[in-house]
Amino acid sequence: MAPLIALIGGFAVLRLLGLLAVDSLDAWQPAVRGALALMFVTTGIPHFIPSWRRDFAAMVPPALPRPDLLVTLTGVLELAGAAGLLVPPLAPYAAAGLALLMLAMFPANVYAARTGRTLAGKPVTPLPARTALQVLFVAAAVAAAV
Repeated sequence: MAPLIALIGGFAVLRLLGLLAVDSLDAWQPAVRGALALMFVTTGIPHFIPSWRRDFAAMVPPALPRPDLLVTLTGVLELAGAAGLLVPPLAPYAAAGLALLMLAMFPANVYAARTGRTLAGKPVTPLPARTALQVLFVAAAVAAAV
């Protein structure tokens, strides 16, 4: 739920700042980019917290090698993408890359939901809700890329 809150709350706050005083945020696309950056910092940092790393590694389908390395790689890509979203010339490329990353990581979310995995001691989001969230997150990234 934290990624959804970061995306929607971040968008609302940044859009409001744009309407009130910050010229660089006075359009929907910069607000979406900033909100996505907040969302990916929120999801990227836990990749490096030991207890979360273990849970993320357990989500990697067994057919994929080196879950620990994949968790590190996805965390680095999420944080790099978040930074790229904040640099206007790089933002479209970062957003497109993050959309592709989310699509590539979705099988891990399916595997986690189907096998009853947990994150921080709580069950992962059920597959129908996770799928709807994934569609929203990818759509936001695509909107940020155009």
